[in-house]
Amino acid sequence: METSNPVFSETVFGDWAREETRVNTMTVQGTASKCFLLLAILTAVAAYVWGLGQSGTDVTPWMFGGMIAGLVLALVTVFAMKWAAYTAPLYAAAQGAFLGGVSWWFNSMYEGIAFNAMALTLAILLVMLSLYTSRIIPVTDKLRMGIVAATGAIFLVYMVSFVLGFFGVSVPMIHDSGPIGIGFSLVVVGVAAFNLLLDFDFIERGARSGAPKTMEWYGAFGLLVTLIWLYISLLRLLAQLQGRD
Repeated sequence: METSNPVFSETVFGDWAREETRVNTMTVQGTASKCFLLLAILTAVAAYVWGLGQSGTDVTPWMFGGMIAGLVLALVTVFAMKWAAYTAPLYAAAQGAFLGGVSWWFNSMYEGIAFNAMALTLAILLVMLSLYTSRIIPVTDKLRMGIVAATGAIFLVYMVSFVLGFFGVSVPMIHDSGPIGIGFSLVVVGVAAFNLLLDFDFIERGARSGAPKTMEWYGAFGLLVTLIWLYISLLRLLAQLQGRD
């Protein structure tokens, strides 16, 4: 495995390069522009749902509806990559509804937390992009393996916690505002941030391999998945820190 992002796999670009011509190929710049477009869609929908919350409307249906629709669209995009130009914008809109509701819910408890999480997400994105482009942190096989292993471990903890929740059992300490809970959230934020390095590397290698132009949508979608994970993780961490006050 070259990246721990679940929407990417080692064979994606190779398969495309064999099936398509190299006349109209994927570029890093094109992928970046499409990622900005997806972020704009997500932000617009999130702002709309946020406004509904401010007006006193219950945003819970938007939050859970966006979460379910986002999961379905993510799965469709992963298994039907050629549809990414259509499913990725819909995914961004669905996640915008989800994040708008989640952000409003957190912000109602801790004033300003959503803005802080958004600013930190942007700052981390810029820092990791700078570290990647300057090759200060080279993306080596050992780094990939370490991040993949760490991401898998976090996913396993999430799944165990999710399953136990059906039986009224919660994983102790990682969900509270104690040192262990905050430490776990810091680890999750760190792993999510380092996944950005792997995503940048994966997109760059896709462009070098001559993947078709349509794959820019899929690359932008994959990067968006990591950014959403990072933002949610930061919201959780900031809430735990403020919960200690």
